[in-house]
Amino acid sequence: MIPRAFPPAPGWSPDGHRIKSEIDYSRGPEKTWVYGGLRVRDGQEITMTASSRNSAFYQQFLQQVEDANPTGEIWIVTDNLSSHNSLSTRTWLEDHPRIQHAFIPVGACWLNLQEGWWRIFRKTALAGQSFAGPDEID
Repeated sequence: MIPRAFPPAPGWSPDGHRIKSEIDYSRGPEKTWVYGGLRVRDGQEITMTASSRNSAFYQQFLQQVEDANPTGEIWIVTDNLSSHNSLSTRTWLEDHPRIQHAFIPVGACWLNLQEGWWRIFRKTALAGQSFAGPDEID
């Protein structure tokens, strides 16, 4: 094998391997969650940041979705996270009859179009970004 006579492409190490970023996963008050919804008809995206992933913040997000879609039925295609189907959320939905949930099967996240949008968002808008805290993310 002949040694390379040119520098490696960006994102690759000198020995030709893809550079991997360290996974920074933690739980705690410094965590910021991002809720998102995609209206398939026209591509409108709604996002909201929250300090926790719970029923109260999910309901706040649903309210934003409802406000952005003042008429007609609203179908939310979502996964089976407990806050999406909690007693609190089901009670909240009784007062918002236009909103209907369609739960995707467990282990089939590719059926949720929002997941593809998140993947693109992370690779483009968030690639290489470092945030000092939740306010900067918001």
